[in-house]
Amino acid sequence: MTETKISMRQIRILLADDHNVMRRGLRLLLESQPQFTVIAEASDGRQAVDKAEASNPDVVVLDIAMPNLSGIEAAQRIRSQCPNAAVIVLSMHSDEGYVLRALKAGAKGYLLKDSAEGDLIEAIQAVSQGKTFFSPEISQMLVEDYVREIRTRGIEDSYELLTSREREILQLIAEGKSNKEVATLLNLSLYTVETHRRNLQDKLNLHSLAELILYAVRKRVIS
Repeated sequence: MTETKISMRQIRILLADDHNVMRRGLRLLLESQPQFTVIAEASDGRQAVDKAEASNPDVVVLDIAMPNLSGIEAAQRIRSQCPNAAVIVLSMHSDEGYVLRALKAGAKGYLLKDSAEGDLIEAIQAVSQGKTFFSPEISQMLVEDYVREIRTRGIEDSYELLTSREREILQLIAEGKSNKEVATLLNLSLYTVETHRRNLQDKLNLHSLAELILYAVRKRVIS
């Protein structure tokens, strides 16, 4: 009897961090996974952009604070030059402003450095499938801040204003699906999806994809 061997697609990773010890530790962690291959390393933001362009990785792991070019700027340039590369930002900062800037730069994941060792493998698997990923501490902080704001201001929970279809579309878009992909999944016209998306953003007062993703995390629509 012949065994059928299922080949697992390799996820090609670029690691960028100006601390050699941190970078070496992350590389050892990732290379313990048979489906991961670290194809390049960079010690500053500008080098990360150059190496991403040269190697076209599937996933780029970027420290947010690097010399010559910040992780945020590097993420924007990498996403522009390598649109198929999913970017994960590593940061010491847990406040919402940093998370929003990373998302606006095109990052799909945001991890606190303290928890990178425990979360990075799962994060890479998620973003390589087109999903978003946040450190659990980040997700919890966003939820708590949102609940606190609602209580303090005495405002209505805007999520309750959404129709079931709008909630469905919110989740799919926050998970990384394009309007066209959502239309195909839900068997709707592209115009209908665009209309629902515009309506839900108006109801929630959200003006960008980054803000939409953050809102979805706050509401635990995505994790």
